[in-house]
Amino acid sequence: MKAIIPVAGAGTQLRPLTYTQPKPLIPVAGKPIISFILDNLKKAGVDEYIFVIGYLGEKIKDYIEKKYPNLKKEFVTQSQRIGTGHAILSAKELVKDADELFIYFGDTLVDMDFDKMMNSPSSCFAVKKVETPGSFGIVEFDAAGKVKRVVEKPKIPKSNMAMVGLYRIKEVNQLLAALEYNIRENLMTEGEFSLTDGLMRMIEQGIPFSTVEVESWYDCGKKEKLLETNAILLDKEGYASYDLPNYDNSIIIHPVSIGKGCKIVNSIVGPHATIGSHVTIDSSIVQGSIIGNYASLQEVVLKNSVIGNDTSITGFRQSLNIGDNTEIDFS
Repeated sequence: MKAIIPVAGAGTQLRPLTYTQPKPLIPVAGKPIISFILDNLKKAGVDEYIFVIGYLGEKIKDYIEKKYPNLKKEFVTQSQRIGTGHAILSAKELVKDADELFIYFGDTLVDMDFDKMMNSPSSCFAVKKVETPGSFGIVEFDAAGKVKRVVEKPKIPKSNMAMVGLYRIKEVNQLLAALEYNIRENLMTEGEFSLTDGLMRMIEQGIPFSTVEVESWYDCGKKEKLLETNAILLDKEGYASYDLPNYDNSIIIHPVSIGKGCKIVNSIVGPHATIGSHVTIDSSIVQGSIIGNYASLQEVVLKNSVIGNDTSITGFRQSLNIGDNTEIDFS
């Protein structure tokens, strides 16, 4: 089975971090987002992968080739970032005539039973109830509970069931034809050719779709949600680091994820901290934060922070002589 993983987006809501680091490579609970996706798809039985790259695509390609050398994979460049439908169509020559296809967007983390998708007799979407349906692609159902419509970011939502960015398509050539039609006819939503509009054309042609509800859907698109996802995953079994070396005069408050080769002295780390590899932390406190590889922190207090790779931060020092009845706020 083949899978398309679109990873061409610029991750604008996570800037400035994503000026130099593509969003799929940002670590959450100890490993990059893209690794969660690949591990899930491999367990589901997917054996061929097409990555649609664009912004900082070479970094994604380098990471996948290094970490997954035996993966059967191809890379396609999306020449213009003009929508998810256009991204899928960029890989047309590699997926046409495929019996079926997984589409898994590169910023989507989910907990779900993948067997339900694999065993579905029809094409299907992964979905989750949301509180703000107008921000997502939404699935509408008829009285019998069958999918009757999908719409991208509706102004007046008629459902609160959102598509989470994971699809299994059995009618691959029909999907490609629908996407080509929309682009040829310049049918856009908010200035983009969306995958949702292509799926809607398939529904209009009578192709049946079903849905599979995910247990959890983790949004990694904004800093606050990224850190929230990091904390939730670290609280789950199997994500945190517990077999750690003794760090000099330091306290580790679990759960944390700490990479190899780190030097931590005179510091407090945790809870809910993800520390990359070869990080130096000296006389600092790091809580609820994500720290990239090869970062250096000295005499700082970091809470709810995201720090990129190869970053050096040195604390603010003061020599004070304070009299009685004094209040000082350094915030």
